[in-house]
Amino acid sequence: MKNKVFDASEPVGGNEVLKFGPVENARSVLDQIIQDGARRMLQAALENEVEAFLERHSNKVDDEGRRQVVRNGYLPSRELVTGAGTLEIQQPRVRDKSPKADDRVRFSSSILPPYLRRSKAIDELIPWLSLKGISTGDFSEALQSLTGAPVDSVSASTIVRLKEAWTKEYETWSSRDLSEKRYAYIWADGIHVNVRLEDQENQRQCLLVLMGATAEGEKELIAVRDGYRESESSWIELLSDLKSRGLKVEPQLAIGDGALGFWAAVRKVFSKIREQRCWFHKSGNVLNKLPKSAQPRAKEALHEIWMAETRENAYKAFDRFGEMYKAKYPKAWECLSKDKEELLAFYDFPAEHWKHLRTTNPIESTFSTIRLRHRKTKGSGTRQASLVMMFKLAEAAAKKWRRLDGHQHIVSLLEGKKFVNGILQVAA
Repeated sequence: MKNKVFDASEPVGGNEVLKFGPVENARSVLDQIIQDGARRMLQAALENEVEAFLERHSNKVDDEGRRQVVRNGYLPSRELVTGAGTLEIQQPRVRDKSPKADDRVRFSSSILPPYLRRSKAIDELIPWLSLKGISTGDFSEALQSLTGAPVDSVSASTIVRLKEAWTKEYETWSSRDLSEKRYAYIWADGIHVNVRLEDQENQRQCLLVLMGATAEGEKELIAVRDGYRESESSWIELLSDLKSRGLKVEPQLAIGDGALGFWAAVRKVFSKIREQRCWFHKSGNVLNKLPKSAQPRAKEALHEIWMAETRENAYKAFDRFGEMYKAKYPKAWECLSKDKEELLAFYDFPAEHWKHLRTTNPIESTFSTIRLRHRKTKGSGTRQASLVMMFKLAEAAAKKWRRLDGHQHIVSLLEGKKFVNGILQVAA
């Protein structure tokens, strides 16, 4: 007997074994099943939403007891571009027959707003594709490959309009008022990209990124600007702009790698802020100054320092590292010891926060995508495009940023209460 090709419209029951035809068609059949299932689920959700609306207004009747708010067929079908493909949807229509226009209610779907042509996931995918190097004219083809159906609603002109809208969003965000903001911690990083500064032909763009932890423990992007390398003047300009927009309360701690420009700038703008060097970057720099044969053991010795339970134990681990490597590898010891206090600043903050404070991972993990793009593409657009794409990438990534553990301690920290080895000190 020949293999039966599965039809998604046919019921399946009993012990029937489904045959999907040739192996090479299996993926397209699976995509069709998923797409059809998504369409059915979305259509059912719209129907349920309308039924719930009608039920809420079931007491609205005329003199003869007939309902005034009733179903009235369907709106014209429309195609919606989603992650499951292009879905053709018919939205139910509702009519209120009340004689007075002021008394009539209007139904507005929260699932499928008017004029929506793409799901939010697709709109978030567009800047991601741009970061991956997809050119404006290739978006439709790229999205068609991902969704499995023609995507006429994402033409080159649509992408251009979206980018213009994103640019306005970025400009508004970059000038927002910060007078109500309080950040306990800030993470700083400089991301070098393959874009020449427009007014300086031989200089490459560097995106300066600042992220903060709010009083509620939420991670939040504070600023994205460009500058010349990671220079002190560029960071001063960024930090001073924050103060000019109302940031009154200085952060308690700044976390970053060893880039000298940021630390020189932050000391001038925020005079009371503490400094925490990134252990990930420092460990890499130290290990690079050791022969490969010594690196595994040295890595364990470094691990003993930053994982020590108390500052006192970390000092002891520091001394042990010096006894092991100072004489034979003085450059490695100098690299580590010069930032000793800045590497151990986290001990004066809540222990639940230590894993967030020892590295710049909150920024590194978020913006690894844009680093990858600029490594793989020779031409990466304009200066403004890099800034806007960085902003959109962070906006999408922010939804997955995890709240700080022990966030309840941040209020105590901002009130000036003291922590020793991660423990809140209670006055006697």
